[in-house]
Amino acid sequence: MKKTNSVVSRNITIGIPRAMLYFRYEILWKNFFLNLGIKYIVSEPTNKEIIKNGTALSIDEACLSTKIYIGHVNSLIGKCDYILVPRISNFGLKRNMCTKFEALYDMTCNIFRKTGQKFISYSIDELQKQTEEKAFTVLGEELGFTKKEALSAYKAAKKTETEYLKNQLKTNELLYKKPGLKILIASHSYVEMDAYIGKPVVNYLRKMGAVPIYADNVDRHDALKQSIKVSPTLKWEFSKEIVGSIQLNHNKIDGIVLLSVFPCGPDSMVNDMIIRKFHGIPILNIVLDDQDGTAGLETRLESFIDILKFKGGNL
Repeated sequence: MKKTNSVVSRNITIGIPRAMLYFRYEILWKNFFLNLGIKYIVSEPTNKEIIKNGTALSIDEACLSTKIYIGHVNSLIGKCDYILVPRISNFGLKRNMCTKFEALYDMTCNIFRKTGQKFISYSIDELQKQTEEKAFTVLGEELGFTKKEALSAYKAAKKTETEYLKNQLKTNELLYKKPGLKILIASHSYVEMDAYIGKPVVNYLRKMGAVPIYADNVDRHDALKQSIKVSPTLKWEFSKEIVGSIQLNHNKIDGIVLLSVFPCGPDSMVNDMIIRKFHGIPILNIVLDDQDGTAGLETRLESFIDILKFKGGNL
């Protein structure tokens, strides 16, 4: 882990961007800081201004999710002592993260280098024996706590997260039993849960009476094992979870909505593979960009629902 400056006082506020890994680690992060008695603030839900600012600060080639993240970081500048920007490389062999997550800390620090804002990070690279537990322990120590205090805060937060995920899985399983067209949303949490780009899609499906189900809300261990049946060479951790979830649940659903952002190389390849491998299931491939207006998107969703009804779905 790249060392940040040790925080002398515990009377600090940590800023958390409401983007990227926030939607996966929200419970863990918040409870870790709460257990240590550290205050935190979270940026506002994504809006047009955040995207505009993030786009202006990012390179043109960055994907929309990265631009949104930078916009959230920008909205926190000057409002907190430190902004949390994690670095995650991998979770082991053939369990890689997209390179943007590995480069996120360095990229963010470089973009905002002239603002005077301080950042703090933790690094996970299990191929280098840098586990999540070790990363959070080091983070706690950098915040001025003892190793014992940091480890205790992490373990308690991890327990809370585990219980939360169990409850989420139970809730998700009930959705497969609800009446209506079951639509599996095959997307990353930071896309499907984003208030500005992903949630409107999910909400519109609900408005039409369908039952949207998040593919990544799945037992991650089971999904990783199942993904091998679809592609033994797929290396991106989050993509493997989504593909494995489709493999686990494709017999319980009426259709799939692939929801990704432009431009994302890994998602474009993975989504193409999903379309080829699961050709017996109706699939709608939606690539989101930063353009305003939802009329065309709504028309595509309406047409997709009509197709599913025609095929005999129960709505």
